[in-house]
Amino acid sequence: MRTGEPLPSVGDVLAALATGLWHWDTATGLVSVDAEAARLLGLPPESATLTEAQTRARLHPVDWNEITGVVQLAAAEGTLAEVRIRIMDPRGNVLRVVRSRSKPSFDPERRAYELIGTLQEVTEPTPGTAAGRSTVTGDWRRSREAFLLDAGRALAEARSTAEVLRVAGALSMPGFSPDGLVVFGVEGDRLTIIGHHGHQPGDIRPFSDMPLAADYPAAEVVRSGRAVYVASPEQYESRYPAIWPYVERFGRHSWAFLPLTVAGRTMGAWMAAFTYPVAFTPDERAVLTTVARMLAQALSRAGAAESERELTEGLQRSMLPSLGPEIPGMRVAARYIPTGGGLQVGGDWYDMIPLPSGRFALVIGDVQGHDVRAAGLMGQLRIALRAYASEGHRPDAVLSRASRFLHGITHDSRDENLADLRFATCVYVEADPATGMLEIARAGHPDPAIRMADGTVMMRPTAGGLPLGIDPDADYPTTRFALEPGETMMLCTDGLIETGGHDMASGWRRLRAVLEDHDGDAETLADALVQAVHGPSSHHTTGPLADRREDGIALVLLCRAGEGHDCVDTGTARPAVRRTLLSVAQDEPERIAEARQHLRELLHDWASAEQVDSAVLLVSEMVTNVLVHTDADALLLAEVAGADGRRLRVEVTDAGDDLPHRRRPGELASSGRGLMLIELLADTWGVDPRGRGKSIWFELYESAGTGDEGLAAPVVPVESAAPDRADGYDDEAP
Repeated sequence: MRTGEPLPSVGDVLAALATGLWHWDTATGLVSVDAEAARLLGLPPESATLTEAQTRARLHPVDWNEITGVVQLAAAEGTLAEVRIRIMDPRGNVLRVVRSRSKPSFDPERRAYELIGTLQEVTEPTPGTAAGRSTVTGDWRRSREAFLLDAGRALAEARSTAEVLRVAGALSMPGFSPDGLVVFGVEGDRLTIIGHHGHQPGDIRPFSDMPLAADYPAAEVVRSGRAVYVASPEQYESRYPAIWPYVERFGRHSWAFLPLTVAGRTMGAWMAAFTYPVAFTPDERAVLTTVARMLAQALSRAGAAESERELTEGLQRSMLPSLGPEIPGMRVAARYIPTGGGLQVGGDWYDMIPLPSGRFALVIGDVQGHDVRAAGLMGQLRIALRAYASEGHRPDAVLSRASRFLHGITHDSRDENLADLRFATCVYVEADPATGMLEIARAGHPDPAIRMADGTVMMRPTAGGLPLGIDPDADYPTTRFALEPGETMMLCTDGLIETGGHDMASGWRRLRAVLEDHDGDAETLADALVQAVHGPSSHHTTGPLADRREDGIALVLLCRAGEGHDCVDTGTARPAVRRTLLSVAQDEPERIAEARQHLRELLHDWASAEQVDSAVLLVSEMVTNVLVHTDADALLLAEVAGADGRRLRVEVTDAGDDLPHRRRPGELASSGRGLMLIELLADTWGVDPRGRGKSIWFELYESAGTGDEGLAAPVVPVESAAPDRADGYDDEAP
């Protein structure tokens, strides 16, 4: 070129240097090449636009994976991407080797990469020769770094041995990927095969269960802890003649055996076999050694996780009972869901215990904590409860003895490291299948819930004591009530209520909706309750609390059939009557508040909120008067009847013989207005003498809404109940 002449174009210069240009946009999936680049790819020497699939068909599969890894790394670091690519002909032979250099960029809006680079043919030394891989170029080093990053991330994310083996089998090492992999383990003095890739199961049978003293490279690696590299078949045959006849038929040319070492202990060996000769240069050995270390760590983590899962599942299976044979006239369904994290163990449990009396007991509880200690205490406490129940003790005695037992094993340890103070909540229910009578003792646990035959759901207040293990002398009063035909009782731990950021109030509302809307038997109802907490629908019912930690769940459902009702909803109309019964003893004035709440639960769907308030006030007055003016206990019966125009009838019965009479209290008097309130607020009321005692009752007719007067005018009580309307009802409001 003479001075002053114009410079040639960039295209002419690149053509003179046998260098082609290519452009790749991952958003469109198109690759544009000029004439020289097309020639290097084995296409006609003319400009063309190819799809990614057409381009990929011209490249070695391993090299295509290298390109994608290097491009991401170079774009992240803002550097050039260099990679060596083998161009393949249609028959799968290597046509030539080219070097690609490009400057990739990433468009965050399109979430796509764009590359503009060059292709240039390079001379590739024959694999296995002295010149093969004598030097490692910068592009190969960059590919190696990208590969190791991807391999490390994939192995770190593997959670089981099977996943680790799948990741190892899919590894594409830069420029020398093996086609056969075997992972060996050690059991005693034998070499075992943990997994393999690229072999048929029968092909590797001669290498399984091999003595560690055998003349085999993997056994030598385990014995010495040092890697063994075999670069050619001749070298393999000369070093290991006894095993060579079994290896020859695989048609491989190079082998690498590397130790799998964790914490200084060789736990096995990893074999990588190649169908072409590999020189095993220092850089190639460095890659293999790094992969072996990552593989050993991944296998160790996966093995430990699998052992923990197996231990956890075995522990829970051994501690959670089966429900045993069916109970005539009753159905029992139970579910257990371990806590969401850690060892998947905790202190939740349930049990069903046959009793010497012919009855049976249901137990549900929760030991404080979500660890192995909680699971161990749960197992001990469950066994103790079974023993006390099998001796024939009543529910209160069973829980008292269990509390003393738990207090002893958690407080009396002389070793400060073993003294781990824990408590447990529990509900113990003794059930009579013939009558449906339940006797319940509760230790700091949520109250049971009752789903009535008409679908009404309400919490059933029961007397209770401190959680087990706090006070060895704690008392646990017993509550008795009958489970009516068609009713279902739900016992659960607080995990079912509070999971998903719920508190007790919002969590109960969520469960109540499921209980009321469900049509099906006890088993499907149990599944629906668990799905409401852990299933997809639970994502739409998150609670008000920021804490979303999960807790273990134990759930027991007891359904009573009979008298035209069954535990399976057959689609027939539900009964139009709902009723509840509650007793308040003389020494239990605090249960008046439970009676008020109980009535509110029964009237949760009543149209008039003012009528509900009136009914609650009257119940409080009536029960209080029994406790104040008699020596008897009060028995409260509340019943809602009718589908349209419903009626509430409330009776309070006691064993006192004195009928109530009207008083004329002064302005400052604190009592004596009970009958006045009943006359003002009830639609009808009366007093019925019984053989021994009396029953005071009132009725309310459901109004259309808040503030209405009611559907019926007040009715004068029957003459036998209040003959001259002059009888007073001496009352002291709580």
